[in-house]
Amino acid sequence: MKALIYESFRGPLEVQNVPDPKPKPDGAIIRVEATGLCRSDWHGWMGHDPDIRLPHVPGHELAGIVVDTGREVKNFHKGGRVTVPFVCGCGQCRQCLSGNHQVCDHQSQPGFTHWGSFAQYVAIDYADVNLVLLPDEIDSLTAATLGCRFITAFRAVVDQGRVSEGQFVSIHGCGGVGLSAIMIASALGARVIAVDIREDSLDLARELGAAYTLNASGGDDITAHIKDLTHGGSHVSLDALGSPETCFNSIACLQKRGKHIQVGLMAGAHRHPRVPMDLVVAGELEILGSHGMQAFKYPEMLRMIQSGILHPEKLIEKTLSLEEAALALPAMDRFEHKGVMVIDRF
Repeated sequence: MKALIYESFRGPLEVQNVPDPKPKPDGAIIRVEATGLCRSDWHGWMGHDPDIRLPHVPGHELAGIVVDTGREVKNFHKGGRVTVPFVCGCGQCRQCLSGNHQVCDHQSQPGFTHWGSFAQYVAIDYADVNLVLLPDEIDSLTAATLGCRFITAFRAVVDQGRVSEGQFVSIHGCGGVGLSAIMIASALGARVIAVDIREDSLDLARELGAAYTLNASGGDDITAHIKDLTHGGSHVSLDALGSPETCFNSIACLQKRGKHIQVGLMAGAHRHPRVPMDLVVAGELEILGSHGMQAFKYPEMLRMIQSGILHPEKLIEKTLSLEEAALALPAMDRFEHKGVMVIDRF
């Protein structure tokens, strides 16, 4: 099969012919029809993930067709159209047994713990626990936007933030996960404040439902602006980028007893950011993380897509070939694109 490979961190990416994967007894092989290009892939290429062993094939947001299964797989068969969350639970540890597959103690992640979906075929572990059948109304290009950024935003807004109609919700960073969160929170009736440093990203945020937009590039006090707009602060705020500044601002812009959701990865030198703990204590703020979503939680989200309440396809900015992705992935730290890029040509 063809696959996009790097043999050193921060090194060149090349399309190579490599052996097709074989399924584990509990696993499945998916023929990839589309796969999203995510900043998490960039973090992996940079060497920020200790699970990656070289040489490596990235890619974790995918949709495709089941072409083979292991002997223990009971619920999925050849020909099924599927997607998968980027965190695959084992189904047997304490976390999974409590329903929290997204923080499985023995999780696997395509594109991190093993070769991923920037290839014609990808292996998925614990298939019965993690594969999600796709309804006919949702094509593979749209489904490829779901597996990381959209599901993470969905769980962050719906389950972690418990956002409700009329609440003020601030989203710091209008990349793929931030724009997803804006769409989802707006669909729930929240009044969304979108924060970014690019006007074209803020324009898209307005199209997706943001009631207010703030450009953070001018050095203004973003938290003061938000508190003024909301008459005291946001009920819920998400750091959808993952930087010391966006993390701090997301916490500092909250009203008393508000919720901060950390969605953007804090990796490398940013792993331990400065936190306004005085505000956390005085305002009884909640600090929560959000890390993907369980496969069994997909039906609610898929129904909202099928009914036209959510439109993840609007997040797609452009499609790429594997060869084009080799150039696009290293450039992701430049934030030159709004929306989501999807590989659909192998």
